[in-house]
Amino acid sequence: MLFHFFTSLIDQYSFFNVFKYLTFRTGLSVMTSLIIVFIIGAPLIKIFSEKMITGPIRQDGPIDHIVKKSGTPTMGGIIIIIGIIFSTLLWADLSNVYIWTLIFVSLSLSCLGLADDILKIKYKNSRGLKSRYKFLGQLIIGAVALTILIKLSDHQYLFNLYFPFFKNLILHMGLFFIPFGLFVIIGSSNAVNLTDGLDGLATVPVMLVALSFTLISYVVGNTIFSEYLQIQYIPDVGELSIFCGSVVGACLGFLWYNAPPAKIFMGDTGSLSLGGSLAAIAIIVKHEIVLAIIGGLFVLETVSVIIQVISFKLTGRRIFKMAPIHHHFEKKGWAESTIVIRFWIIAIILALVGLATLKLR
Repeated sequence: MLFHFFTSLIDQYSFFNVFKYLTFRTGLSVMTSLIIVFIIGAPLIKIFSEKMITGPIRQDGPIDHIVKKSGTPTMGGIIIIIGIIFSTLLWADLSNVYIWTLIFVSLSLSCLGLADDILKIKYKNSRGLKSRYKFLGQLIIGAVALTILIKLSDHQYLFNLYFPFFKNLILHMGLFFIPFGLFVIIGSSNAVNLTDGLDGLATVPVMLVALSFTLISYVVGNTIFSEYLQIQYIPDVGELSIFCGSVVGACLGFLWYNAPPAKIFMGDTGSLSLGGSLAAIAIIVKHEIVLAIIGGLFVLETVSVIIQVISFKLTGRRIFKMAPIHHHFEKKGWAESTIVIRFWIIAIILALVGLATLKLR
């Protein structure tokens, strides 16, 4: 909105030409979403506390969770999504189909997560929306998003899969792109959701992934940088850096309230939306495999659950004391803050490895 307003004034005031620069608007996007989250965060937390909008704690989890975390408000993802959407609408080019695709994915998955959180609060248990209905909702949202990209965008390389570290290794997926894209969106959405189990644990890794894809989106959408790095240039995807910047700012602001001890939980309202949005970005800029590297912490958490389930069903034994794996370390006696900070360190290392793939080809 403001982007279009200010650029319309360029002929009268040359100063407004600065709003054409992606780097400038990305910085504004970060700051805008951060400020919005700061402004609305405290009042909404107060309202949620007064209305007893609190998420149930897993009864099979660590005992101190039941003691320390009971009564903490949930659905904090609402705060994050408001910051992201408003900031994106203000500073992004709203004629860009990729921006609207991301807005659709983030809002739709947020609504799905909201329904899940509401059911958990209503029935006072951690089950929420039945898994098959949640999966069906994610499937429909993912399918609509991919249809928008296929039908409405002019993305020449959408059906290609690019492998990091190899500049000429490209797989044309054809129709297999659709199930692959659905797998990426649904998998990423659930992976972030599984990671969101300790105060601040998912927030910082999401911020790191978004920050990494801010850079990736910019260079992929820039002819000079993409040619220098020998990666595929994709027109108009640079605008995604605005959305990524809004995610960084919103998560940074939310961390103020979500840092241990958390004043509010993200809930499925935030985690499903953030995971799915990051996946959609990776699909558009054709760095799906890099997403798995940069977001390797989310992959680790998901794999730990899969291993636990398979092992128990086949042998009757559990590999971990509790899954996801962050609870395993809690059961071993690690302090929550120790787990969170060490997992953040892992996320930082993985982000650096993922960004190194831009040059190491």
